[in-house]
Amino acid sequence: MSILIPSISTCKFATSGERRFARLLEAKLEDDYLCWYNVPIGPKRLHPDFIIMHPRRGILILEVKDWRLSTITSLNHHEAELIVHGQTKNEKNPLEQAREYTTAVVNILQTDPQLIHSEGRYQGKLLFPWACGVVLTNITRKEYEQTDLEEVIDSRWIIFKDEMTESVDAMTFQERLWGMFPFNAAGMLTLPQIERVRWHLFPEVRLPYKQASLFDALDDEPQALPDIMRVMDLQQEQLARSLGEGHRVIHGVAGSGKTMILGYRAEHLAKVCTRPILILCYNKVLAHRLQQWMEAKGIADKVQVYHFHAWCYRQLKTYNIPIPPSCSGSDDFCDELVDTVIRQVDRKMIPAGQYDAVMIDEGHDFRSEWLKLVVQMVNPSSNSLLVLYDDAQSIYDTRRKGKFSFKSVGIQAQGRTTILRINYRNTDEILNFAARFVQGQLTQEEADEDGIPRLAPVPGGRRGSKPVLIKLPTIPEEADAIAQRLKEAHHGGVSWKDMAVLFWDAQDSNELYRALCDAGIPFAGKDKLRFNNKENRVGFLSCYSCKGLEFPLVAVMGSRISEQAKTDAETAKLLYVAMTRATEHLVMTVGEQYAASHTV
Repeated sequence: MSILIPSISTCKFATSGERRFARLLEAKLEDDYLCWYNVPIGPKRLHPDFIIMHPRRGILILEVKDWRLSTITSLNHHEAELIVHGQTKNEKNPLEQAREYTTAVVNILQTDPQLIHSEGRYQGKLLFPWACGVVLTNITRKEYEQTDLEEVIDSRWIIFKDEMTESVDAMTFQERLWGMFPFNAAGMLTLPQIERVRWHLFPEVRLPYKQASLFDALDDEPQALPDIMRVMDLQQEQLARSLGEGHRVIHGVAGSGKTMILGYRAEHLAKVCTRPILILCYNKVLAHRLQQWMEAKGIADKVQVYHFHAWCYRQLKTYNIPIPPSCSGSDDFCDELVDTVIRQVDRKMIPAGQYDAVMIDEGHDFRSEWLKLVVQMVNPSSNSLLVLYDDAQSIYDTRRKGKFSFKSVGIQAQGRTTILRINYRNTDEILNFAARFVQGQLTQEEADEDGIPRLAPVPGGRRGSKPVLIKLPTIPEEADAIAQRLKEAHHGGVSWKDMAVLFWDAQDSNELYRALCDAGIPFAGKDKLRFNNKENRVGFLSCYSCKGLEFPLVAVMGSRISEQAKTDAETAKLLYVAMTRATEHLVMTVGEQYAASHTV
């Protein structure tokens, strides 16, 4: 079965013939075929009906028409005249239209030296074949050949109604597709070349040039084509393009691209929604980063980003409802803040359905009553809700969230739940190192579609350096060792902004603060951290504040947290989150007593 993007269940087909042909492509082609329906290509955002790509065949672009012979009054090489509902209508010749799209594709791809012949007879031409054709879903081959239309469009470039039935032999159907190619077509697409083709044709699936976060790419686009182009994997692309109406839940391991898909979805919705779009998360630093990304994309006027409690505070202020008095503990104040919003929504003093779409990043950090509240904020007419979830990263106040089903909080995602298991953020060495550290505390747990699974990540296959484990007897020595490692990395060419140091609590923070100051290392904490590459400073963050972030080099001050993680599952989650912030290099300190009793 071929991969169709978007998935058939979410495609909005313009005609019934397009739907039938899409089902045929999915059923009659093997799984090494890639098919895109009505996906915009290149900077001009052209919309071919179907693009088909195969590693041993090349690229084929098809235009589909539900025309009948009785409706065609004339056809020339440029346009057709049709009678539609008693009215005369002119449309472009479908083969000419397919050729224009194909020419645009070829022109885009021929700018890449890695996709063209560098010498010889075909110098400057693509390394692989390409062709175009037409699908006439309501005209048989016999009917067509009895007309003079073949003088305009040769039947070799057409698939007819009788050649796209459910009973058609798969090999016969494929031979019809590839019969549209020139007789001397030859060449083969390698996997890196397929990735480059997708990078050029579909800019929205591009990942950052460097192995860094989605957001860093905004200020770090290469001036020349990179040797290696990173794009969403096919599951990510299909999922991102297939997020249609209704409630949807994505369960994904750390580094699987959940937030990247959220960003793609937000950009798409900003173009089609009339009411505001709401993005919520629990982590303040992540909320700030998401907000900056929306501003850089020019959609901050349509997409509002808050951490959950700031959104609750804003709701009370907007509707002139008294803010609860400050309590002795900040947790008590936050609880009363949320409870007040819930009560006022129930009383209809705060309106429901305020947003055309609501997206929740890091949904595992939300209590069930929070989720129930947020679900009510979705406009019933659009009913667009997206929840991103990973129970292995649930590190905030989990004692009070408890077990629940999505249905119990109003999330109706049956049949619209997706699991992302592959971790692309971390090298295999970092991921395996982190998994061994929390072994026994974080175990995979299956669940039905309405429940909460805990997923074990599958390595993405990217190799790198082995994490560095430093064994030291005291906390001050740990802090000094981390500062020294950062200086060495900087002298080796790593920018300060590509590093982060992570601590557990105030005791670790104070020592690390002292060590960085003594070493003269520029750093910025969560209140001053910027994500636009304009400040060259090391990130100075708690393990709690690092959620959703990533850096090429991460140093974790780990002696005390790792000792606690041996017996406490919640601390083990926190440590796992901290270690998996590193995309290239991980440095971790542990106490000598811990190292002697724990093998990693």
